[in-house]
Amino acid sequence: MGAKLYVGNLPYSVVEAKLQEHFAKHGNVVSARIITDKFSGRSKGFGFVEMSSDDEAQRAISALNGTDFEGRNIVVSEARPQEQRSGGGGQRQNRW
Repeated sequence: MGAKLYVGNLPYSVVEAKLQEHFAKHGNVVSARIITDKFSGRSKGFGFVEMSSDDEAQRAISALNGTDFEGRNIVVSEARPQEQRSGGGGQRQNRW
């Protein structure tokens, strides 16, 4: 079990400070990050919270998974490593 947690189904209005405050009730939060669209800057509705220990991470999962957070039932689980992406979506050809 890792101390980094995936948090899904977040309300789009939630800011990182509010996410950190919500998880701090269940242990020491090292970091809280909401993933945003790189062009618009708007939340994608999920993020990651890192707790200071595996124990605290497990407590947060048990206490918060499936619970209401500002009107939405959030999903809290152990974060998995990001999968490697392939080279890309096809070859681009210039047609002049």
